[in-house]
Amino acid sequence: MFVPIYDGVPLRFTRSAFITYGLIAACTVLLLALRFGPHQENDIAVLAGFGMIPSVLFGAAQLPEGLAHAPPWLTLFSNILLHASFAHLIGNMLFLWVFGDNVEDAMGHTRFLAFFFLCGLGGSLAHALANPESEQPLVGASGAISGIIAAYLMLYPRVRVWGLAFKWIPVHVPAVYTLGGWILFQAASAWFDPQGDIGWWAHLGGLVTGAVLTPLFIRRGVGLFGRRVAQP
Repeated sequence: MFVPIYDGVPLRFTRSAFITYGLIAACTVLLLALRFGPHQENDIAVLAGFGMIPSVLFGAAQLPEGLAHAPPWLTLFSNILLHASFAHLIGNMLFLWVFGDNVEDAMGHTRFLAFFFLCGLGGSLAHALANPESEQPLVGASGAISGIIAAYLMLYPRVRVWGLAFKWIPVHVPAVYTLGGWILFQAASAWFDPQGDIGWWAHLGGLVTGAVLTPLFIRRGVGLFGRRVAQP
């Protein structure tokens, strides 16, 4: 529906958003290792063992014997760094590249890293609760990215973002319209296609988690909704 390209918002507090870049690198390296590593034929098994499977998480099903896997509780986090395809990876990493640096700048490196994984956790739990009997592994940073989108929208609603609407129409419009429309699309998709191949509820869970945590994680002196905060 919308692919972000550039926002042009400079960093105010840090020289480099190295946590954002590190997360992009980690997700990319993991997918490359799955696809081109010495055991690339086992990539589906890795996704099953380290992705989050709701029925396994809740104890209603078990993974096959001999399959390398993380403890079910740990898959709530491990799934965030895994992606099923290059298209899946590129879509998520574009949003992280464009919006993550400014959210990291507003929060600080350590808090941003915690924020990323907490939003991913919120997304994983929302998906599991909405699909408790599912045996399909959830993978991808979409829940965490959704939390970052919520934070960016709360921090910079009037910033004009360059992007592609419907994959090929160039647009330059305020974030409140582009990202607001993206959020409405996620909500509608979760309502009409709750058990589809895309984790819509993970997106919504990440959004809600990000919206709740953003006021708690931003630096002192950083205003919400484009407001300036007077310095003491």
